[in-house]
Amino acid sequence: MNGKRAIWLRRRAGHVSLAVRRIIGRFRIAPQRVLLTVLGVAIAVGLMVTVTGVSLGLASQSVVQSDGVDFWIVPEESSVSSIAISTDSLQLGDVHDVSARIEADDRVPYSTPVLLELLPVRDEVTGDRKYVLAVGIIAPADGRPFNGVSTVALTPGDPHYANGQYDGPWTGQVVANDATARLANFSTGSTMAVDSRETNRSFTVANVSQGGFSNAAGTVPVVVVHLSELQELTGETAGDQADQILVSTTDPTVESSLEGVYPQTTVVKRDGLSAQEVSTSNLPLAVALSAFVSAVVVGVLFVTTLMGLEVSADRRQLATLAAIGYSNRARSTLVAVETVVVAAIGGVVGLGVGVLGIVGANHLGTVTFGVGAVAMLDPRLTVYALVVTSVIGVLGAAYPVLLSRRTDALEVLSR
Repeated sequence: MNGKRAIWLRRRAGHVSLAVRRIIGRFRIAPQRVLLTVLGVAIAVGLMVTVTGVSLGLASQSVVQSDGVDFWIVPEESSVSSIAISTDSLQLGDVHDVSARIEADDRVPYSTPVLLELLPVRDEVTGDRKYVLAVGIIAPADGRPFNGVSTVALTPGDPHYANGQYDGPWTGQVVANDATARLANFSTGSTMAVDSRETNRSFTVANVSQGGFSNAAGTVPVVVVHLSELQELTGETAGDQADQILVSTTDPTVESSLEGVYPQTTVVKRDGLSAQEVSTSNLPLAVALSAFVSAVVVGVLFVTTLMGLEVSADRRQLATLAAIGYSNRARSTLVAVETVVVAAIGGVVGLGVGVLGIVGANHLGTVTFGVGAVAMLDPRLTVYALVVTSVIGVLGAAYPVLLSRRTDALEVLSR
């Protein structure tokens, strides 16, 4: 049994060796069709790697987090994207009282509801409408940063809430990050005009701070405001609603008590959700899937057409192999191996092209738009590219193999 297996392995190794030698011979004598096949696969795989890198960059936006926050309480029906940015998903109610009860626990130094809304604001210079992400929180007493944005300029607590009456002092304080300041020409002391049907109250930029949410295009324009003031601005005072509750603690036993705070909610650890790469939509997945399908289709068409022509031009050699004892199966294996090897060469070249494409996309984004990394260079892209190349080679080998099996050795050699 072992002897038969050894013979089978030697035969297959011989087929592979002969296939490689035949490819090398083609490169030396008549390389046009083989080079075009390699080029076609390389372009398809290279574009796929570049586009997939961009989609990974789009998906690299982190979830909301505040320095020291260890747990999030979010609605059970929320998707990962709805945690990163408000998408009209389910919200939590009575959040001020719930947050106060959580913070009453000695193990919890800070807890705050978080409301996320996309706000239309007016550029202070041009008057044009711009959109920024407004984050409503209960300002911490110690002025700790929220996602890197300083909260020192905000009055501690949430004065306007006034135990649910929403008639307390209106601070109108806003902390804008530097991305917002650039977008709307804000500076400390600027008036932030908001287009809202719910209230005509004004806001003042109390401070411009570094930090904010980061994604593939750079830093998202963010303003941090008091929760109750954002609720009134967006008409969400009824029910005292917010998207999530953030809890700061150094005691992991707090998690079990948080699980019973709301029905149908999920408690997520910081090292769980925040470590994941999330997106505000399914766009990155759609882009990556489109790139995959396009690469496979284009690659298979190139391989099928050009390697099919190569087999047709190589019929005399295949007939000679048949005459010296190569069976139909052996010749089919030989052609299949040749096709897969050529596709693999194209895949390796395409991987290099894709890496250069990612570097180029990042450079173009920096030079043209002044943003950071547009595309992400992930080591897993190497495995992905090689797997897709194998799929292209296997699928593309079907037609050349069929042509080789139709070669009549007697007819070809008798000409």
